[in-house]
Amino acid sequence: MLSQLNQFSQHRLSWGLLLLSAIGLFTTALWFQHYKQLEPCLLCIYIRVAVLGVAVAATVGLMMPRYIVARIIGLIGWIGSAAWGLSESLALVAKQAKSAPVSLFSNTCDYIPNFPSWMPLHQWIPEVFQPRGQCGDEAWIWMGLSMAQWMVIAFASYLVVAAVISLSQFSRTK
Repeated sequence: MLSQLNQFSQHRLSWGLLLLSAIGLFTTALWFQHYKQLEPCLLCIYIRVAVLGVAVAATVGLMMPRYIVARIIGLIGWIGSAAWGLSESLALVAKQAKSAPVSLFSNTCDYIPNFPSWMPLHQWIPEVFQPRGQCGDEAWIWMGLSMAQWMVIAFASYLVVAAVISLSQFSRTK
């Protein structure tokens, strides 16, 4: 099975599916913001950036899936972005449960993101990356889970799939 996954990871379809899933999540976030008027909080913005990181990693793999170096770079970006997204999603779930204000970048829910000075996304594209909502609000629930809880599931799924695909890179293809 690992060798089949290795072969699958060498095709553009695998990386294209990853890219489509990330685009779908990002588009859904924008739909909630601009159509449903659910303004994103600081942690929501960080989660968006993590989804974009998965999309960028998928694009790297999509460009040259037959080259192991491109796949490894794509996998590293995928795993790093998904791990960060999971961390931020868990922090938001904790905020919603009023249990702990924990985030990789901030202990509070500010309105100014802590982006690097060389990439101030909130200044470049404020309609997408400027937080306006309040952390801890559960404005949307589906099947008993908040949006943050759904993102925990999404990022955990990304990490499980990435781990299996990473393991498959060590198997021989037939």
